[in-house]
Amino acid sequence: MQLDDLRRLAVARTFAPPTDLAGAIRAMGYVQADPIRAPARAQDLILRHRVANYLIDDLERRYSQLPVVEDMLHNYGFFPREHLALLYPRVLSDRWHQFVEEHGPLRNKLLRYLNENVDAHPREVERALGTGARINGWGGTSSATTLMLEALHREGRAEVVRRDSGVKVYMRAQPRAPALPAIKRAEGLIRLAIKLYAPLTQKSLMRLLAMMGSRKPDIDYAKRIDLMVSRDELRREVVDGQTWIWPMHEVIPEESEDRVRLLAPFDPLVWDRGRFETFWGWAYRFEAYTPPAKRKLGYYALPMLWRDRIIGWANIATEAGRVTIETRFAAKKPTRAEATGFKRALEDEVECVRIFLARPTAQ
Repeated sequence: MQLDDLRRLAVARTFAPPTDLAGAIRAMGYVQADPIRAPARAQDLILRHRVANYLIDDLERRYSQLPVVEDMLHNYGFFPREHLALLYPRVLSDRWHQFVEEHGPLRNKLLRYLNENVDAHPREVERALGTGARINGWGGTSSATTLMLEALHREGRAEVVRRDSGVKVYMRAQPRAPALPAIKRAEGLIRLAIKLYAPLTQKSLMRLLAMMGSRKPDIDYAKRIDLMVSRDELRREVVDGQTWIWPMHEVIPEESEDRVRLLAPFDPLVWDRGRFETFWGWAYRFEAYTPPAKRKLGYYALPMLWRDRIIGWANIATEAGRVTIETRFAAKKPTRAEATGFKRALEDEVECVRIFLARPTAQ
């Protein structure tokens, strides 16, 4: 087993043939969300590679009809409703626990509101229960009712029913099955992490599981991984000095398709920055929150995948309906023999991006 084999496997398994929206989310297990539109939100940039004829903002438009929830996994995003059984009951972080403890009467009022109303738009709740502004976790201000709705969401007492112009509208959480036994919950989280990011190092997997699970884990994840390897469910090998894990029976392709893809900063192929550097030999950084003078790649640089290599990035600008795409190389450029095929594949991807961005967005 060589690193080249793992790299080809990573690319091939994350880009299955496009399917419908619900099927793609189920196949992936999770889609990370981000509100920045530059040139589109991360969830749309991720799904356009995996959903046939995907329209920008399709996920937001169709969310209420999908068997999908918007919630926290290891970060914030969308995943099939059945995965909630792996996450709840969930312990609030110290910061959220303290907020709830300090606002007990407001919590009770909001629970009554959720019981008595079909949904809860933060502005409507504020008008009914108005309690003034509080400092939120990002240094800005939010109403205490909005923060409490978020706390109830994290606690599993509320869920997002839809968005109105980007604002989360909540409802009382739907009834859930009894909590899973600790072992089933742990192995389910392991499978979900592996499905999303394999092949990955065992070190990365353990870090990811700590982010997904309770703050006070009641299971030995390393032991469960050992048992799943012994059952031939997972394959584990040392490659280039690191211990890698992936599903046992997945086939490693001999070659990759001649295609260029411009990827979201949080695409599953890109998310693990340590694996990124190991596979492709350069450091990708998301620089939207980096001061402009210190940016090296750009505000919202999209990694550029060619075959099984991420060889650079693209910056996309839209102005007055015109789309401008600028590409840069970070690693080896395509060879002379590859140049014609790469140029044609890049032109095809640029045209796909232009069509994608030209479609109307949800209001």
